[in-house]
Amino acid sequence: MDYSGRQSRLAALLREQGLDSVLVTHVPNIRYLCGFTGSAGVLAISAAGKARKAAFFTDGRYTQQASEEVDGAKVVISKTAAIVGAVEWLKRQSKLKSVGVEAEHMSVATRASLGKYAGSIRLQPTSGLIEGLRAVKEKAEIEQIRSAVELASRVFEAVRTNIRPGAQESAIAAEIEYMSRRLGAEGMSFDTLVAAGKRSALPHGVASQNPLPKRGFVILDFGVILGGYCSDMTRTVYLGQPSRAERKMYESVLEAQLAGIKAVTPGAKCAEVDRATRNVLEKAGLGRYFTHSTGHGVGIEIHEMPGIRKAAKPTKGKKRMAARARKSAGAQFDTLVPGMVITIEPGVYIPGEGGVRIEDMVVVTETGCEVLTPTPKEMIVI
Repeated sequence: MDYSGRQSRLAALLREQGLDSVLVTHVPNIRYLCGFTGSAGVLAISAAGKARKAAFFTDGRYTQQASEEVDGAKVVISKTAAIVGAVEWLKRQSKLKSVGVEAEHMSVATRASLGKYAGSIRLQPTSGLIEGLRAVKEKAEIEQIRSAVELASRVFEAVRTNIRPGAQESAIAAEIEYMSRRLGAEGMSFDTLVAAGKRSALPHGVASQNPLPKRGFVILDFGVILGGYCSDMTRTVYLGQPSRAERKMYESVLEAQLAGIKAVTPGAKCAEVDRATRNVLEKAGLGRYFTHSTGHGVGIEIHEMPGIRKAAKPTKGKKRMAARARKSAGAQFDTLVPGMVITIEPGVYIPGEGGVRIEDMVVVTETGCEVLTPTPKEMIVI
């Protein structure tokens, strides 16, 4: 991964924002910028002057790991709290007047305590600074995500034979997670969702102890982590013989999902992609049962920028915040650009009856998009 290039792009953003440096405290952002995979540390980057400088602060538990993993930054095993050591290091850099802090990832208490160490240095909250860089993936990142997607697809094919009436939802989820580990996954991207029968009407149906019914939809939504990058997929199967209305529901969701994928092109607004899926479901009379956004970005974290959702109608204050966020990240979060990796996952959820969701991961290309998920989407009847 191009850690040096990432740090240089961040330094350029800092200068655009009028910031001399930044304290990176969000673990996924630290990994993105220097490769450290541990759970504790602070990365300080100074953009003051012509030369970029970076130092990573952690504790003695990570002495060896940090020396092996950290790329593009000096490793410091701090005798005090890592964030205090990082601030003290920044204070020693020349011409330093302002330090950016990750507002969404720093508690009020931590922010307040930093004030007594910062001295005359101004602590400036930032929003979406590094996340905006992460939204557009490098070629190596896309290939790692592709591998994670393909592994998850293999898991789905392997566990299909276990989906049968009477099997517990939790048992199916356990099979998914066990097979994921057997095939090499580092872990799951999120809690595995298995929801059957009437429970398939729950958009976020975490697996329960309930047995699968003799007849009804079964939604399986899961993802794996491989090489530090997440995947995300959903497939819906049917137990027994579906009615005409149930087939129509499935076919409508599939048509909506394909319409969403077709709308994914560079320069397209995220809201336009969302609207493409909703138009299909509204035409089928199912629009009111689609209760979440069409998709989201995926990468080191399972939910990243951009969000594929309806265009917001912000208040005057929120408009200013959104403008600052877009500027700080150096990207338009509401517009697709080549290199973004997103999900397209419309669904229909009818309370008391059941639901359907179909989800693929898609990468935006120079001319359109590429669907990364290889698993077929035709209705599977068991």
